[in-house]
Order: sequence, then C-alpha cells, then structure tokens
Amino acid sequence: MDYAKDVLVSTEWVAENLNREGIRLVEVDEDILLYETGHIPGAVKIDWQGDFWHPQEREFISAEELSALLGRLGLKPGDQIVLYGDKSNWWAAYAYWFLSYNGVQNLKLMNGGRQKWVAEGRELTTDVPSYEPTEYPALRRDESLRAYRDEVKAHIEAVRAGQGAMVDVRSPDEFSGKVTHMPNYPQEGVLRGGHIPGAANIPWARATNEDGTFKSADELKALYEGEGVTPDKDVIAYCRIAERSSHSWFVLRELLGYPKVRNYDGSWTEWGNAVGLPIEKTYSEA
Repeated sequence: MDYAKDVLVSTEWVAENLNREGIRLVEVDEDILLYETGHIPGAVKIDWQGDFWHPQEREFISAEELSALLGRLGLKPGDQIVLYGDKSNWWAAYAYWFLSYNGVQNLKLMNGGRQKWVAEGRELTTDVPSYEPTEYPALRRDESLRAYRDEVKAHIEAVRAGQGAMVDVRSPDEFSGKVTHMPNYPQEGVLRGGHIPGAANIPWARATNEDGTFKSADELKALYEGEGVTPDKDVIAYCRIAERSSHSWFVLRELLGYPKVRNYDGSWTEWGNAVGLPIEKTYSEA
C-alpha cells in the first residue's frame, strides 16, 4: 500500500528544487544551535521553544502571533513549506503538527531529515537567507488535532470500551515507570513514573528506518494495528512534551490516514505531576 497523503519529499527532490520560487525550507531542530553550524541553502530557522511557546504561560503563542512569525520569515500562504530537522524529524514533525493545528496549509516533511541530508554529503551553508516580510493572513485553529488533559481523562473510558486508543510513544522504561525521563536525558521535574491507563506502548522510533526515513506504509500499518491501534478508533498520542508524539501523530494521521488522531501536548510532564489523575506502572523494584 502507498502512504495515505502526499506529505513527504525526498532529499533528492529538495536538492533538485533548491531556490525554486514558491518552495520554502524550514529547519526545526532539537539542538537549536545546529542551524548556525550549517543548513540547507535557503532554509530559515524556527526555534521550537522560543518561537512557538508563550513566554510566561505553559501554552503556545496565539494564532495571530504565529501569523506574524510566518510573515517575518517571508512565507506566503501559497508556498510549499518543507520542514526538516535533526533526530529523525522529531521537532520538524512537532512543527508540522503545530502549524497544522493552526490551519497552515501546504506542509511536507523531508524524509530522513537533516541526518540523511548530511549523511549523503549534500550542500550546507552558514549563510542566513533574507526574505522580504509578508502579511501572512489570519489563521484558524483546528482543535480536533489537539487533546487537553480533561479530554484525555475522559478518553480512558473510550479506550476501555474499545472505541478509543491511547498511544504512549516513549521508551519502554518510561512507560513502565522505571524512569521518568528519556534515556540519556536529564530528569525534568516529573514526580511520578508510569503511563496513562489503557495506553499502548509503541515507541516513536519503531516507525523509522536507520537512516531516519519512515518505514513503508505496510510496515507502519502492521506496527499499529498489531497493538490494537486501528483506524476506526479515536486515537490520542502522547510522550513527554509532545515532540515524539508529534512524530507518531504524523505517521498515524498523515501517512496512514487515520481520520481521528489527536496529540496531547501536555503529555507526561503535565499528567505525571497533576493532582487527581490516575497512572499505571508495570515496573516494580521488588
């Protein structure tokens, strides 16, 4: 089977379309200093934390502020926006989800991300491009793509009834409650380990190949349906702060065409610290 939507471009395609009018490259990395060490010619940078997050609240910038950001980057609503980044496109997928949530159209990911581009020895530059600012039009948010804490709590019953699915895309040790952080990452203040009741543990990286590209549609279909995550169900994905779950959201909604997939951006940093929310653990020190 083929992917459900035409949302991926290859590194070859990007190389062939560099500096083409109407095609804009946007780099979004976990390591926000990578862009300055070298990036694809013509690409602009988005800092996922500094640009997308509200400076005082645990919330995103408004749709109006996002329009202003896109205008400062010189983007136009008719542009084909190609997102890419490090870590097999973790944060590029996060940007894809956030922009989709805000109603931005014409989005694609470069399959394999920055790592594949670099591994192939393709051109990098430290020159920062300059684009004429635009007046990007007003955006409207699509709340069907985002899950909030109380919706997730209510969703537990839908999972138990077989009408919904919950996908925890973190590592098995995080899911079990053995650790409260990603491997090789610091503890970030979460008080409790474990997972949301009823969640299936399908680590995000199981959807990728070694070069950072996505596995085939048939492989992805078998991966998720094998864990009971089927397209007839209302699906919510989560991780720690929603970067890894954005990657899985992209696989489920964009590549496999699941009709109802939401990303819980509060994820475990909210759920694991919140008063009155249930957790499950499968790890015991005994």
